[in-house]
Amino acid sequence: MEETLESWIEKTTTRQFKAIFPETLNANGTLFGGEAMRWMDEVAYITATRFTKQRMFTVSTDKVKFLRAVTPGFIAEVVGRVEKAEGVKLTVKLEIFMEDMYSMEREKAIEATFVFAMLDENRRPKRIVYPFDFKF
Repeated sequence: MEETLESWIEKTTTRQFKAIFPETLNANGTLFGGEAMRWMDEVAYITATRFTKQRMFTVSTDKVKFLRAVTPGFIAEVVGRVEKAEGVKLTVKLEIFMEDMYSMEREKAIEATFVFAMLDENRRPKRIVYPFDFKF
């Protein structure tokens, strides 16, 4: 079966689950935003590396939206999916969904965009060599 860009994006979409424990909360009793950013950066990095099979580095984060307060009693699903692949940068869309541990309630709580680049030995951007010859 021939690999397509869409099938490769699906195969490299990354999901990670986290329980909301007391050590992840801020003074207001909700998920600390810095903890959520750490989770998203980790999943974005894994997604970018799985997609490119290269050493990738976070260049920027953009459009971070905290849509709802995240409270204890929920499981967070962090999802990273490649949104755009270009010659020297890769854009990964991150979403955190909150799922109530004891009911069917589930909704998106946070979303953001992370941009990655591949760097050479002098830490300058280098053209990304993708594992397949996709048309971008």
